[in-house]
Amino acid sequence: MTAPLFSPVAIRDLTLKNRLVVSPMCQYSARHGFANDWHFAHLARFALGGFGTVMVEATGVTAEGRITYGCLGLWDDAQIAPLARIAAFVKSQGAAAAIQLGHAGRKASTALWWRNGFDETDAEKADVAFEHWKPVGPMPIAHVQDDEYQIPRALEIGEFPALVQSFADSATRADKAGFDIVEIHAAHGYLLNQFLSPLGNQRTDAYGGSFDNRTRLPLEIVQAMRAVWPAGKPLFMRMSVQDAAPGGWTVEDSIAFSRIIREMGVDLIDCSSGGFEGATFNVGPCFQAPLAQALRGSGMPTMAVGLISTPHEAEALVAGGHADLIALGRTALDDPNWPHHARAALEGGDSYAHWPRQTGFAVRNRDRALRRTPQVS
Repeated sequence: MTAPLFSPVAIRDLTLKNRLVVSPMCQYSARHGFANDWHFAHLARFALGGFGTVMVEATGVTAEGRITYGCLGLWDDAQIAPLARIAAFVKSQGAAAAIQLGHAGRKASTALWWRNGFDETDAEKADVAFEHWKPVGPMPIAHVQDDEYQIPRALEIGEFPALVQSFADSATRADKAGFDIVEIHAAHGYLLNQFLSPLGNQRTDAYGGSFDNRTRLPLEIVQAMRAVWPAGKPLFMRMSVQDAAPGGWTVEDSIAFSRIIREMGVDLIDCSSGGFEGATFNVGPCFQAPLAQALRGSGMPTMAVGLISTPHEAEALVAGGHADLIALGRTALDDPNWPHHARAALEGGDSYAHWPRQTGFAVRNRDRALRRTPQVS
């Protein structure tokens, strides 16, 4: 009997083979925004591992919209080909190929996470294609007052049309690259989250102040992207459903916003939270799943994220109607074959048949030799 976690689901003209999604995870390994062999190997293993959807990391719609100089981009036609190679392989394994498009706003041009700030030597800078630039944002206010984040330049009214068009153009390139799903990044304190949240947006023009004004830029982007993204392909949005900080964006705001974007053609919200200084969370297993449940209850399909690590946790969220899809990030990094192991744990029987044919028989023979059944680590 098929476990709900492994049941197919249709979204527009696309049918996902199961409910498991690899979250977009920045690798900080690109040169000038171009995907390379690292990105291919990183993402290909998840398609081999049985995930229904594999999503490429946050990909900048402009060069200045990258989180770091090592992040991917899709602002140039030349960047299509290496991403198309990834999308084609992912789809060849029966998974859907997805890509997250975004703009980091005032959180752009930051140091790579594994470095001690901007400590690159002159020799290293040439090797890694080091770049550093002044970010933009709703206001000339840094994300955090420290040495890592710069004070951004405030976007001017006349710049918004080009910014909106950059999202649409990147979506067109994603279609040319063969991606099945595009996800708009509006979470984690990046540009669109900065506009949505009162904590990041105190503008006094048409793009700030009221709920209608703060949502204006994200809605313009949704409209522009949906106009160029094929009607049969799903459009997702990753949102911080709540800022979890005093005076910030709330679950109620997200419910109201989700109803608007649902009518505009957004098919699912990838439900995360936080992104601003002062946020507080009770971190633990599945700690963000209630956010997915809250939005799903308002009529918007959702994806649950956040420290979901066991097959039974993921299964309960889908079977209980809390979320339509389950996204795994660090859990997937730890075990790229997690779906195969989860299927064995939930369904039993001949789970080896779902492995790639080049590997399933070998795993079966190993388990027979050891006289054991597959176990989820």
